[in-house]
Amino acid sequence: MGAVAEVTYLEAIRAAMADAMRDDERVFLMGEDVGHFGGPFGVSKGLLDEFGAERVIDTPIAEEGFVGAAFGAAWMGERPVVELQFADFVTCPFDVIVTVAAKTHWRSGQAIPLVIRMPTGGGVRGGPFHAGSPEGWFVGQPGLKVVCPGTVGDAYGLLRAAIDDPDPVLFFEHKGLYRRLRADAPVTGTRVPIGEARVARDGSDATVVTYGSGVTLALGAVEQLGADVEVLDLRTVWPLDSAAVLASLEKTSRVLVLQEAARSTGAAGLVLSLVAREGFELLDAPPALHAPVDTPVPFAPELEDAYLPSTDSTVAALEALLAY
Repeated sequence: MGAVAEVTYLEAIRAAMADAMRDDERVFLMGEDVGHFGGPFGVSKGLLDEFGAERVIDTPIAEEGFVGAAFGAAWMGERPVVELQFADFVTCPFDVIVTVAAKTHWRSGQAIPLVIRMPTGGGVRGGPFHAGSPEGWFVGQPGLKVVCPGTVGDAYGLLRAAIDDPDPVLFFEHKGLYRRLRADAPVTGTRVPIGEARVARDGSDATVVTYGSGVTLALGAVEQLGADVEVLDLRTVWPLDSAAVLASLEKTSRVLVLQEAARSTGAAGLVLSLVAREGFELLDAPPALHAPVDTPVPFAPELEDAYLPSTDSTVAALEALLAY
């Protein structure tokens, strides 16, 4: 039996789109430069050649307009996948997403199978306008699902599940993982259920609850620390897998929430409020948060490095939690 080929996080996302488009002619991609240019990070490279300009659609620089057009297509039974060049630009179609798409099923019973893909996160010197982590703006919004894959397998499987889903799904792809993260190619057609967390590492001393770029970071920090720490990868930050968080906390009695989004946004508040409400009696230490300060992402490299959680800073946060 031959060796399984390795692919990057980026290639897994591209494969998920291509496989979905081959399986279902209703699936199409639209966004700025997704066709001839292959997207700003090359994620859609080659799709135009295979599927043509009617299914890989280059749009004007008008996010509210083309997300609105995708909403209309979803209403009519198509399965659009929209790419925003950077997650920061989701402010432009915010009204279409939150006021219209999220509420349509509640108002009319109409399914809106719309996926919005967004390159998110820092570490690539993108500065305050191109390196944000805005997933927290949508956490708690009824009618939406918010997905943040942190592995190659989940990048493929969660995107396939998102395209199948009858509801709007916001799909945050960490741009720092695009070419850095590699793993065996996912099995074609694999789906990863939306709304289910996974234990990325078993442990008994404490739990790190994280997602997206935080998964690799947490695993590296735990390895460096040498403690028996569990890492829980949320995968979907909304709806939150509350049962998985509480089950891990019951096992370890200590919890650290790790995220790249600033302290007062992201999914941290949702996780910490759950722990306070339903897991308080399980705790042997106050729940901890390791996240950047509440500022935009700095542009200067040395400031961005200081701003973002690192292996060393995560080790320090875990040491403080374990020492309590």
